[in-house]
Order: sequence, then C-alpha cells, then structure tokens
Amino acid sequence: MLNIIWISFFLIAFLTALFKLFILGDQQVFAQLMQAMFSLSKSAFEISLGLTGVLALWLGIMKIGEKSGFIALITRSLTPLFSRLMPEVPKGHPALGAIVMNISANALGLDNAATPLGIKAMQELQTLNPKPDTASNAQILFLVINTSGVTLFPITIFTYRAQLGALNPTDVFIPILIATYVSAMLGLLAVAFVQKINLLDKVVMAYLGGFTLIVAGLLAYFSSLSQAQMLVQSGIISNVILFSLVISFIIGAVYKRINAYEAFIEGAKEGFQTAILIVPYLVAMLVAIGVFRASGALDLLADLARMAVHSVGMDARFIDALPTALMKPFSGSGARAMMIDTMKTHGADSFAGRLASIVQGSTETTFYVLAIYFGAVGIKRIRHAAACGIIADFSGIIAAIVVGYWFFG
Repeated sequence: MLNIIWISFFLIAFLTALFKLFILGDQQVFAQLMQAMFSLSKSAFEISLGLTGVLALWLGIMKIGEKSGFIALITRSLTPLFSRLMPEVPKGHPALGAIVMNISANALGLDNAATPLGIKAMQELQTLNPKPDTASNAQILFLVINTSGVTLFPITIFTYRAQLGALNPTDVFIPILIATYVSAMLGLLAVAFVQKINLLDKVVMAYLGGFTLIVAGLLAYFSSLSQAQMLVQSGIISNVILFSLVISFIIGAVYKRINAYEAFIEGAKEGFQTAILIVPYLVAMLVAIGVFRASGALDLLADLARMAVHSVGMDARFIDALPTALMKPFSGSGARAMMIDTMKTHGADSFAGRLASIVQGSTETTFYVLAIYFGAVGIKRIRHAAACGIIADFSGIIAAIVVGYWFFG
C-alpha cells in the first residue's frame, strides 16, 4: 500500500505539472518540482540529524523505565482486564502477558519493542485459534486495541515538534490523551457489540470507569478555563506529568539497584541508531509529498475540500491537517511525513501544525498493523477486524479535530 501511495504522489505531481505547463502556460512548474526534490531531501537529512540528540535522550529515559520494571508493573496491573475481555484465553496463558506488554510498550512510546511484542502476542493467540486461517475474536480485539493507538507518552511527536521549533513541544499532550481515549473506547465498543463482550463485568467496569474518570476530570477542569488559561495549564500539567514519569523511572531504578546511567546510555545508543535508520524513509516520503505540493496538486485538493466545508458553513482550518488524517490508517511513516510537512509549511505552533500532531497521536496505522500481525500468523479471513479498526480511526480523528479547536482554535 505504501508503495502505491508513494508512486501516486510522483505520478499525480507529473500529470498536474504537465497540465500547468501546456494548458495554463506555467513555465516554472518543473523547476519548482526539481527545487522541491533537492530542498526537501536536504531538509529530511537535517531533521533526522537534529532528532539524534532528542531521540537519544528519550530512548535513554525509556530504557531506564524498562529496566526498572515499569512495563512489568503495568503488565501485572492490566492482566485482570484482558483476561475478562478475552474469555477464550485461559488464565496464565503466555498470550495475556505478551498482549499487555505490547499495549504497555505502545502506550509508553516504545515503538521498537511494541512491534515484536505484538507479533509474539498474535502468535500466542494463534495457538488457541481453532481456525488457523480465520481471525479469532481475541485476535480481532487485540488488533483493534492496537490500532486505536492508546498513547500516554508520544515521544516521537514531542521530538519532531521540538526539532521544528515549537515553543512548548509537549503542549499537545493532553489533547492527544483525550483523542486517543475516544479512539480506544469507540474501537472497544465496536468489537464488544459484534462479539457480545460483557462490558458490565465488575472488573471491566472498574478499569474502564477509572480511565473514564481520569479523562472526564481533565475535560471538566479544562472546560472551566478560558482558552488562554487552557493553553498555559495544558503545558504546565503536561510537563509536570512527563517529568514526574522520568523521576519515577529513576526512583524505580534506584529501588531495584539498577545502574540508571548505564541503562540510559544503552537506550541513548538505540536513539542514535534510530535517527540514522529513519533518514532514507524520511527522505523518500518528504520528497514525494514535496513534489506533490510543488505541483499544485495538494493545494488543489485542499481548496476543493475547503469549498465543500465552507458550503455547509463550517470552519475550514482543519483542512490543512487533513492529509495526516487521511494517511494515518495506511502508513505511519507517511502520516509522520505529512505531519512534518504541515509543521514546516504552516509552523509547528500554528493551528494546523498542532492539529496534525494531535491527529498523528490519536490513532495507529490500521492497515499496516493488520497486514503485519495477521500476516505473521497466516490469517486470510479477517472478519470484522478492518471495520472495527476503521471505526476506531475515524473516531480518533474526529475527536482530534474537536479537541484541537477546543484547545488551540
């Protein structure tokens, strides 16, 4: 799918440029395409280079959290919930531990650890699957929760915002938390409706009620503030929570007598390697989006969308962040490149730049996760997995737009 999207950017840009050259008489359009290719390939490298220090910092901190047993603690605390949501999985089965560890890793932004843990969880669930070529209920629920992208610590988004000049890179933390909650809950409700899962179970209600109370408390608090106060308080609360988490990791390492410094260095090395690894992917996507924009094709699509939105009397500022939303279900790297392009074009602290960041953090890449996880165990019949995943995606994107207007509009 990503190959098709990438090729389409170039072909549509080429056809649009031909139209502008021969029909509209724009003799500069191909020069603009070539300038976009060279300038954005340079920008992609510079962004990746600038990310090195920040990635090293945060992955070093996350490694301390991992070594201090933070993920293991979350795993133990969430196991009772998933044992009830997936009644066909026996208590104590290895699948439960792998599922909770995968979700914990995703929530904490440990992308490198989340994917192998997710594949491991799907493989463990496959051992319980009576029809190996057909997705089981437990596998579908796991996949939809994964694609709803429960994000408590969106390191990557903070990192890119910092690199692209945001004054307070973490000011989108609370909006992302709210949007990802909506995505996760609607995805869970969709699967529960199809699979007839009992969400009224006391343990399930306790967990979901606790999560809901936290989000409801945030909503109630911010509803009482003016928009200016909301922006200030959101930044303060976000930074206090995130730095407190860092301190918790360090205290956990001290308690367990883990060498926090060495753990940090180990994680920081992974951060450096990650920054180097993303260079070719970032170059590929930013150049493709750059020529698509330089040809005028992206502006044409955006203008058509604005006309449609204005025709029904709605504010159309969210249109500038819409490319990230449309790309997100198909490709994480593509959506990330769209987010970066939006922040570079409009500014990291612009409404569009912040909204693209919230959208990026609100959901996961449904079709990519579906292909990787189901492909790893040879499942061909996915049943209601894609439909429920799309419901989660759509809910998260709508929530991101609403919250974006609420906080930054």
